[in-house]
Amino acid sequence: MMKKRNTFHRVLYIDLDKNAFKIRNREELFKKYIGGTGVAIQLLYEECPEGIDPLSPEAPIVMAIGPLTGVFPLASKTVALFKSPLTGNLGESHVGGRSAVAIRMAGFGAIVIKGKSRNPVYLSIHDDKVFFKDATTIWQMSSSFTAGRIIRQKEDDSGLRSIMRIGQAGENMVSYAAVTTETYRHFGRMGLGAVFGSKMIKGINISGKSSIDVEDRKSYRKLYKTLYDAAVDSPLMKKYHDLGTAGNVLTLNELDSLPTKNLRHSRLEGVEKISGEHLAKHFLGRRVACAHCPVGCIHLAAVREPSEHEEHFYKTTMVGYDFELIFALGSMLGISDPEVMLKLIDQVEKYGVDAMSIGVCMAWATEMFMKKKITTEHTDGLNLKWGDGKTYEQLVKKIVLQENDFYKALAKGAEYAAEQYGGKGFAMSFGKNEMAGYHTGPAAYLGFLIGARHSHLDNAGYSLDQTEMINNPITSHEVVDKLIKEEGLRQLLSSLTVCFFSRGIYKIDVIKDTLKEIGLDLSVEELNKIGEQIYLDKYRFKFREGFEFDKLHVPERIYETPDLTGLISPEFIKEGLSYAETRIKESIG
Repeated sequence: MMKKRNTFHRVLYIDLDKNAFKIRNREELFKKYIGGTGVAIQLLYEECPEGIDPLSPEAPIVMAIGPLTGVFPLASKTVALFKSPLTGNLGESHVGGRSAVAIRMAGFGAIVIKGKSRNPVYLSIHDDKVFFKDATTIWQMSSSFTAGRIIRQKEDDSGLRSIMRIGQAGENMVSYAAVTTETYRHFGRMGLGAVFGSKMIKGINISGKSSIDVEDRKSYRKLYKTLYDAAVDSPLMKKYHDLGTAGNVLTLNELDSLPTKNLRHSRLEGVEKISGEHLAKHFLGRRVACAHCPVGCIHLAAVREPSEHEEHFYKTTMVGYDFELIFALGSMLGISDPEVMLKLIDQVEKYGVDAMSIGVCMAWATEMFMKKKITTEHTDGLNLKWGDGKTYEQLVKKIVLQENDFYKALAKGAEYAAEQYGGKGFAMSFGKNEMAGYHTGPAAYLGFLIGARHSHLDNAGYSLDQTEMINNPITSHEVVDKLIKEEGLRQLLSSLTVCFFSRGIYKIDVIKDTLKEIGLDLSVEELNKIGEQIYLDKYRFKFREGFEFDKLHVPERIYETPDLTGLISPEFIKEGLSYAETRIKESIG
């Protein structure tokens, strides 16, 4: 598999200060680190000044795709690396949709953006050209949906393009603001939307008409069919098609592992109504897929509301849902009414804020209010209580608009707010990143803590809890060893920019075969070393920017609420963190 004009090795550098751009061939970088996350962390090293404020003009945004994008199925992700305004350290977020294919068709393997525009702009990238277009009229629009629609109407290449944009959360630099692509996909975690906002970027439209040629079509088609058939026939992938990740809701609830009411409980009464099964039966309007994916795991609910002005007329809104949203804006807030939850999800989408972070922040605020540690004076008149969707919709707006000092603190994350107002023992964040929806056992929390980006997707510790920890418990050191090994493998997947849902298909031997088809002949041993190296390079960046293991805050709440394994203890977590620090620092040298 070869390109007639090998554009994958090209990096597009955009300077917002000068409204200028340049293109450089970085073939040596892509050959050594494959693409995606591997290339992006190196570019972040090169472009990010040490100790810089994440919202400074000189703090870069790096986006990268993988060599399999547009070539093999399920290679649908774009990765973004940046300095996170939420954690003050490494920021990393992945998005699906059409963005990766659009970047590939435009002729790039990576994009680096620096500087700050004088006025709001959106970038329009078409093949080898970048246009800096005025976005003043769509800045501070109340709905990011409307802004995206206006950009679509102004731009050509329908069907070939990808449109990224931020909402008011990004414009107001909420530390966990998101960037939305194709309406239902997001760079959700770690505050990329705030970095966009700090640079006055409302959005990015990207398209191109490059093509990818095949050297050995027979060999390529055979391998492509093998991967396609595996994706279509795999029982695991069928689960994602049928129910999506929302299929996890009932399972985790039954296992007493579903964080509920700020993890005061691990099971939600009435959870059946917000389960994947119930939503599919009563609300599912359609399924959508990322580009070059045959699975279609994106589930959209059709929410009908009667018109206030016209009798017998209903407005239908399509609302995307998955497990993380159901946890953060459902069980974590004590909401078991599906319509209440879906309307809250829609509100969060309009403002363009990470659902997981804002859900956890609102859960902390609710418990603080119920414990009388804060009052209506802090909440500007809101009476916070579990399950009250209408009030939570108002709370989202107040956080995004940062209407007083309390909301300004909440806009910086749960841990920061707790440092100002108390309640740190139940501020559910790890490495300053709000928790994911898994109270399965100690491996999940060690995974949150030692993962390079403090994400449940770094190493899937929650999966380890449900297999080894529940059946034949292993030591904290063994847990850490397994988590680090898994994260190394996932660095390969995120360098190929393959969806993590397909990790059962893209095993190491398959990765070797796909890369060989595009002219990169690496052994399994070499691939494993590259994955390990990328993980360590991320930690080098983290240490450079001031990360320290002994400053990691572990909320006491995780020890108080019963879990699936019964093994979460301060001793287990402390031993695991100490061992992880020693092992990582020794590996870096």
